[in-house]
Amino acid sequence: MATVELRFSALPEHVRTARLVAAAVARRAGVDDAVLDEVRLAVGEACSRAVGLHVGHGLDTPVRVALTEDEKAFRIEVGDDAPQGPQGGVHGPPGSGDGAEADDEVDMGLAVISGLVDDVEVTADERGGLIRMSWPTNPEPLA
Repeated sequence: MATVELRFSALPEHVRTARLVAAAVARRAGVDDAVLDEVRLAVGEACSRAVGLHVGHGLDTPVRVALTEDEKAFRIEVGDDAPQGPQGGVHGPPGSGDGAEADDEVDMGLAVISGLVDDVEVTADERGGLIRMSWPTNPEPLA
């Protein structure tokens, strides 16, 4: 099993790099070419969401991305350090009132990811959130 790990500052311009790396690793892992756009879009959405949460909470820790390939699947995990809110959601930025607008953006991002990826899991706790996504690979990966 091979894993590529990325850590990047919570800046929107780094999301493009994460998308490009994810597509390259997915292709090498044997993900079908027809699905590569979905991989790029899902990773871009998950990373944009993490960047937004970091910026909104004033966090200076990096966004984390792990790309793992094995014989049957290609997995991506995108982690953030934004704490989970008391009602189970993520707080909006400080001073944003009830955080409803920020929560709507988070919910929209998760809806987009769910529409792109069949196998997705979202978890969060007081230390932050994690989005796990996976795609099947072809039995014979491309060289």
